[in-house]
Amino acid sequence: QVQIVESGGGLVQPGGSLRLACVASGSRFRLYVMDWYRRAPGNERELVATVTAGGSTNYADSVKDRFTISRDNTKNTVYLQMNNLKPEDTAVYSCYATVGTKIYWGQGTQVTVSS
Repeated sequence: QVQIVESGGGLVQPGGSLRLACVASGSRFRLYVMDWYRRAPGNERELVATVTAGGSTNYADSVKDRFTISRDNTKNTVYLQMNNLKPEDTAVYSCYATVGTKIYWGQGTQVTVSS
């Protein structure tokens, strides 16, 4: 069982920045594929960003050039740096870990972009 805890959400004005963090348990964290998803009220869940075990990254078109996903295997942590935030980025952001054939996720953290 992998435990996942997200943090870093909050209220920010348009154009502002936030950094989300996701800590995942387990001694083999370096092998996990880590994803950030988000879900806004009334919307489908959206894959925002992925970082593989090898460090390759992928982003949704809606966040390219604004968001950056990174991982620190020494801290079992994945980050999502979000810059130039827009009101449409408002959502609950959740971290997912793919471990072999199993998928684990956390409770999520709320991000609200509003003036």
